[in-house]
Amino acid sequence: MAKTYIGILDGVTGAFGVRIPDFPGCHGAGNSHGEAIADATRALREFATDMIASGEKLPEPSEIFAVMEAAIDEDGPNIVAIGIPLLLDQSRSVRANISLDAGLLEHIDDEAKRRGITRSAFIASAAREKIIAGH
Repeated sequence: MAKTYIGILDGVTGAFGVRIPDFPGCHGAGNSHGEAIADATRALREFATDMIASGEKLPEPSEIFAVMEAAIDEDGPNIVAIGIPLLLDQSRSVRANISLDAGLLEHIDDEAKRRGITRSAFIASAAREKIIAGH
């Protein structure tokens, strides 16, 4: 099952950060809210992958109220809690039958070829980016 962890977003215009309390030391940063969240999503993936590789068990996501209470105690009341998805590859592909507009599929194939990747890799990458952008 997909897991989403709570991140705490802070900063000022041009310098934003996201920390993920369930993973002490795991942070993301960026010039905008979106960049900081995307960076935190990548950082969480790398952090979790390293933990798994070293035999550590990943923590279960904390309840949002517990995370916010601790963050308010630490940072004051002006915090923003956001969901950070854990996007881990499972080292296996699953066949999925999807329907797309023929014109869109042509553009996908052209762009995938230009990048030197498969159609599936292109669609997976686009889906991953969309998931990150939505959090």
